[in-house]
Amino acid sequence: MLTHLDSQGRANMVDVTDKAVTFREAVAQSRVRMLPQTLELIQTGGHPKGDVFAVARIAGIQAAKRTHELIPLCHPLLLTGVKVELFAEAPDAVRIEARCKLAGQTGVEMEALTAASIAALTLYDMCKAVDKGMVIESTRLLSKHGGKSGDYQAEPD
Repeated sequence: MLTHLDSQGRANMVDVTDKAVTFREAVAQSRVRMLPQTLELIQTGGHPKGDVFAVARIAGIQAAKRTHELIPLCHPLLLTGVKVELFAEAPDAVRIEARCKLAGQTGVEMEALTAASIAALTLYDMCKAVDKGMVIESTRLLSKHGGKSGDYQAEPD
């Protein structure tokens, strides 16, 4: 059985040594609500800090690669693909979608969730000077494929 507790009830990293290497993929999303004027600044390229989406995308990718340094007991993974996309949703939101994949012995859900979360925080950081009331909301796993526990698909919003 996979557990984060050893025989004495102490936290430890799950031993995946005997698990088969399989293709695994996870998709997570986060949404950031903001003033319509803030979204307009981002979309028109008029934001004083430049291309907000590009910086948030890079931050999300970097975060996925370093998830094991941020989340206790996560395995360091050799991700074979990380994609972070940001979508403007008029009039007042940005949806962030992060996709992580690999061929390995453990899943990539935490990497996808971390990528989406950090991209959202980066978006907030870059825009806080013009809109301190932004809200990061609904960070969640959308889907996962592969591994012993099988596939998962979230219900649509």
